[in-house]
This record gives sequence, structure tokens and C-alpha cells, in this order.
Amino acid sequence: MSRVFNFSAGPAALPEKVLRQAADEMLDWHGAGCGVMEMSHRGQHFTGIIERAEADLRELLAVPDNYRVLFLQGGATQHFAQIPMNLLGGASADYVVTGGWSQKAFEMGSALAPHIGARVRLAATSAEDGFRDVPRAFDCDDAAAYLHLCTNETVHGVEFLDPAQLPDTPAPLVADMSSHILSRPMDVTRFGMIYAGAQKNIGPSGLVVVIVREDLLDRAWAGTPAVMSYRTMADNGSMLNTPATYSIYIAGLVFQWLLGEGGLAAIERRNIDKAQRLYAYIDASGFYRNEVEPAARSRMNVPFLLADTRLEGDFLAGAQAAGLAQLKGHKSVGGMRASIYNAMPVAGVDALIEYMREFARTRG
Repeated sequence: MSRVFNFSAGPAALPEKVLRQAADEMLDWHGAGCGVMEMSHRGQHFTGIIERAEADLRELLAVPDNYRVLFLQGGATQHFAQIPMNLLGGASADYVVTGGWSQKAFEMGSALAPHIGARVRLAATSAEDGFRDVPRAFDCDDAAAYLHLCTNETVHGVEFLDPAQLPDTPAPLVADMSSHILSRPMDVTRFGMIYAGAQKNIGPSGLVVVIVREDLLDRAWAGTPAVMSYRTMADNGSMLNTPATYSIYIAGLVFQWLLGEGGLAAIERRNIDKAQRLYAYIDASGFYRNEVEPAARSRMNVPFLLADTRLEGDFLAGAQAAGLAQLKGHKSVGGMRASIYNAMPVAGVDALIEYMREFARTRG
């Protein structure tokens, strides 16, 4: 069976070149006589792998020396708890809610804060318009320990596209970038901490990348377990315990692939092209619609609705038969969703548009 165009929101498609290299190295990595997932994480082979992965990620994002790069576990959801444990420090934190994931982060912060002698505030939300836009005004506490936001909402398809859309506050910005990290250049210095689950634009699930400013590492609640302490993990090179070795290896191959493709400026141009093609067709079709404010439309996750919701099952079945997989929208919002991460080629987007056009012609 030939490979499908995989529009899954995550775990998502990986670059074919990366998968082929991993397959070639599965039984014997560079003459080591074993594969990466069989190696000791303390040995020289894996030490080289993780060190190169960090160096390449730093190059891609121009990460300054006063930021630590951590390769952790638990998924981004676990870090909804780890962030207040590590950064709240008995103070107050602000949260911006722009969709399902930032809502979950806010709820976790609200639940944990009283137990560590702290509190959280809602600085802004776009819930009143169904998460169709990013907030335009923020009630920020300049003395907050941090301000948390999700810069791309996978479920609702909303993205902070312009740096001017971000809150203007002296509080450190803490950003969940799980679904658009490495899709474009990003000024890391605008943020106190960036974190991202790997399974969308970086690699397999089970890995979380954390980029955190050094001065934020000593605020942890005294009850924070060592394995959940960013400071402890930083001091131990992300290896207090056994890390997600194979996921780190694949992430490293993805970083190498991105550098070979011309870096993030080049990948951004490709991502803009893909998103513009798809949104332009949806807007002109009369049969499909996207309800997100154009200035906040995600380049990575494109939700859309059919004119007649009764046709959704037929649309999905036909798409699967055409080799277009995982187009069903999130269960909380319904409809369709095309996730067009870095690894999705332009040909995949064109194939989806052609299928959508034909479906509308015959069923509209």
C-alpha cells in the first residue's frame, strides 16, 4: 500500500527522508552494532546524538546562551502542572485562553495554585466568540510570575501570527508552541519559556522540548519532585532518569532535515504557500467554510465545515479512499480539520483541494 497524505493533528506525519534514514539505521546506528533504542543513554553514542540535537535546535531557533534546552517527557499536558510548580514561586500568574489547550492549562494552574500558596488570573479569553480569534486586549498583572498562552490552538485553528498580537507585559511569557514550533522563525527572547510536545512538528510522541531562560530556573515550589524540576533536569543534561531516547534521535533527524531544507525562513515560505492555497479555496468554494478571523487563522491546523453536515461521513470516507487520511475534526468541535505541518508537502494540499472541489461538484 502506498503512503497516504496524513492530515492528522498528532501524532502527525514525519518527513519521508527522516523515516527512511531511521529505517536504514534501525539495526545498526553508524556501526555501533545496535539501534538507537537499544543504546545506553549514558554511552558515548547517545551522548553525541542528544548533544547534536540540542546544537541543531539552537541553530534553527537562534536560542541564546542564557536559555537552557531540555528534552523531557510527559507530553505538553503534564507541563500544564510542571509550569506552576517550577515558575509560580508563591506569586500570581496570568493566563490567556484562546482554545481548548490553553483552557486546560488555565484549569490545571487554577487547581494547583492554592496548594503551593499562589494564585492564577485570567488575563484574556476569546471564549465569548467561540475561539474564532485571538484577544485584542489583555488585563495583565505586570508583577505576575509569568503569563501563559498557547500560540497555536490545534483544535480551533487559531494562531498568534504577528508578534504585535502578543501581550505587552514585563512578565515572562510562557508559550505552549506544540503545534507550530519550527514552522517559522521565532524570537526566543520574547519568551521566558517555550515548550512543545514533539508529536506534531518535531518527532514521535513521548518527548517534550523545553526552552527556558536561566534566571527562571530557581523559583520552584519546595515540593516539586526532582524528576519534574526544570532546574534538576537542566543540571543533569535532561537525564536525571532515562529520557525518551528514540524520540530524541528522531527529533534530531528532523532538525537536520529542516537545516537541509534551508532552515525556518524557507520552511515558513512553504507553510504560507500551503495555507494560502487551502484557505483561498475554502473561502471561494461556497460549499466549505472556515470561521476563524483571517488575521488569526492557523497555518498549521485548518478546521472547516461543510455546507451540509449530513455529508461529513461521506466526505471522510471518500477522502480516505483517495489517500487523504485523518481529516475528521476534533470531537469537541466537529467538522473537518486539515493539519498541514512542516512534513506535509504542497502536493498533499493540492490533492486535498482537488478532492474537495470534486466532492462539492458532485454533492453540492
